Amino acid sequence: MPVADASQVISGVAERYASSLFELALEAGVLDAVAADLNRFQAMIDESADLKRLVQSPVFTAEDQVKAISVIGEKAGFSALVLNFLKVVASNRRLFAVPGMVAAYRQILARHKGEMTADVTSAHALSAEQETELKAALKGVTGKEVSISVTVDPSLLGGLIVKIGSRQIDTSLRTKLSTLKLALKEVG
Repeated sequence: MPVADASQVISGVAERYASSLFELALEAGVLDAVAADLNRFQAMIDESADLKRLVQSPVFTAEDQVKAISVIGEKAGFSALVLNFLKVVASNRRLFAVPGMVAAYRQILARHKGEMTADVTSAHALSAEQETELKAALKGVTGKEVSISVTVDPSLLGGLIVKIGSRQIDTSLRTKLSTLKLALKEVG
């Protein structure tokens, strides 16, 4: 299966699961609480190599994943809805798609609230003040409230990559260095 097809399959799976979770959260009136739990789980994945391995590796059985998710979710104090959701995802062997599910849930929630979502990739974690400034700048550009989803990628060295819908703004140092290298090759 070509890579593009694989990512589309993951995206489709992620959107279906996120839509189901959104409907349940809407019914229960806990949209923001579910978003907070999902964001915390995504942060836990980003910060723990062991958890990332559990989520991504096909070596673990569905039973192992469900047991581990149960313990992690209970210790983290996730709501029953999110904990049950993650157990279902694990038992269906779909934990690898959780980051996509979290992103899809954020987008569905933002649309529901009339907001836009920006996916931000940064070389370093952003402070609360930086996030606030970035949201204000993006609101100025889009004219709408913008919620941001930040991913840290140290390979960027510095700067940001901001994606809103199909628009991308890339101020990363890695891209600037690549552009400079290309320009120097053309001159030489």
